[in-house]
Amino acid sequence: QVQLVESGGGLVQAGGSLRLSCAASGGTFSTRVMAWFRQAPGKEREFVAAISWSGGKTSYVDFVKGRFTISRDNAKNSVYLEMNSLKPEDTAVYYCAGAAPYSRLVVTTSEYAYWGQGTQVTVSS
Repeated sequence: QVQLVESGGGLVQAGGSLRLSCAASGGTFSTRVMAWFRQAPGKEREFVAAISWSGGKTSYVDFVKGRFTISRDNAKNSVYLEMNSLKPEDTAVYYCAGAAPYSRLVVTTSEYAYWGQGTQVTVSS
C-alpha cells in the first residue's frame, strides 16, 4: 500500500514562492507517474502538474506554466512542486497523487489510485 505525505504549505504573499514536498512509502515509487492536484473551497479538485517515472517528461496545466516546476528524486521516494510568482487564485489545498505502476502521464483524478492528505497553500494579496 502506497502512502503519501505532503509538506511545505503555508501562508505567502502574492509574488512569493513555496516548495511543496511529497514523501512516498510502500510500493515501487520509481515506476509510478506522480502528480500534484489542488482544490479550492467550493471547487472541484483540479490537475496542476505530473511527472513521468524517470522525471524526463512533465505536464502542466496552462495556468501554472512558467511559474510552477514539478520534479522528483527516486532515490528519496519524493516528488516536489516548486511554486513561484504565486497569485491569490493559487490558494487551495494541494494534494500529491500516485498512479498505478507503468501508467501514462495522465491528468485526471480517476487515473490516480493514491492520494496524500493535502497541504494548505494560502496566497495573500
